[in-house]
Amino acid sequence: MSMRTLPLLFLNLGGEMLYILDQRLRAQSIPGDKARKDEWTDVDRKRVLNDIIATMFNQKFLEELFKPQELYSKKALRTVYDRLAHASIMRLNQASMDKLYDLMTMAFKYQVLLCPRPRDILLVTFNHLDAIKDFIYESPAILNQVDETFRQLMETYNCLSDGEFQLIRQTLLIFFQDMHIRVSIFLKDKVQNSNGRFVLPISGPVPWGTELPGLIRMFNHKGVEVKRTEFTTAGNYVIPQREGSFELYGDRVLKLGTNMYSVSRPVETHMAGASKNLASHAKENIVPNPLAKEELNLLARLLGGLDTQTPAGGDTGFRLNLFTTDEEEEHAAQTRPEELSYKVINIEATQEPARRAELSRILGELEVAEPRPGSAGKGEDLLALMDGL
Repeated sequence: MSMRTLPLLFLNLGGEMLYILDQRLRAQSIPGDKARKDEWTDVDRKRVLNDIIATMFNQKFLEELFKPQELYSKKALRTVYDRLAHASIMRLNQASMDKLYDLMTMAFKYQVLLCPRPRDILLVTFNHLDAIKDFIYESPAILNQVDETFRQLMETYNCLSDGEFQLIRQTLLIFFQDMHIRVSIFLKDKVQNSNGRFVLPISGPVPWGTELPGLIRMFNHKGVEVKRTEFTTAGNYVIPQREGSFELYGDRVLKLGTNMYSVSRPVETHMAGASKNLASHAKENIVPNPLAKEELNLLARLLGGLDTQTPAGGDTGFRLNLFTTDEEEEHAAQTRPEELSYKVINIEATQEPARRAELSRILGELEVAEPRPGSAGKGEDLLALMDGL
């Protein structure tokens, strides 16, 4: 397992989460002069995205993230995104959060599968970060945070060998191997089968730096070519015109990781037939793990040991529904198999004075000097970590 995989997994899944939230918030937005107090406006959408992105790219948070370490379990990683999604005035019910996470993971899994070269996973990450910068182009302080992450990615990954990127790719595929959620966009485009498994193309551009298949060369012991044999291929292959840019700015060429929700399309998720194999692997979410306590200690350090605070006055926040109706959301919550549902992990970090002092220090450094519009009473119940953001 690669110890350099977690930052790429976190940033790409986070990018997919922002694509989905942006699309849903745009679909539900009401013009500001016509909106009621409990309805979304475009100002609210921008505020939600700014808050989440500012948290996602916080310097201290990323310092912990970029430290060489193994991947978190699916349950622990889901907790990270639960906290991240609620780092704003937005609130998601359990079913909507499950759907959001399913869409995020299946989209990035498909991108990893389609990467022509293992190194191209970095281009996919850059595509996500390029799109994120478009979300916050009016917020220079947050934009600078994203650019700093770009530089950290280039410093960390540009020097890695192809073999190290192959290990990163294999680590990601192992993480995703038991996740087979059917997504309507993929089903309609016929890139996913009814069992939730992806259909990989046998045509298209070959990886940069390689030749078109169809020729076998044979060499003697001195390395001199002595024979050529041609064969017919089943696919229609082309050579890419140029390599994508691995710099801060430039044409990435590769389209994987760009926003597939830029054109409004309804997106539904469905659990593929819950086989015994899938259920047995998914039960890691409910079977006690002897290493769980240590993992949660690490997770508490990453997140600052934070939990959602109960808003004053009984306000539950400004809710976003990823389903068409509340009835659909309720039905999804009731029909999702228990072993495949992610429950929120409550991290208790108040019993150890030393740990609490350390987390308080981290919390005090999470400050973003960015002007914020008035809330108009739309749910001031931010996470404790985000109190100063």
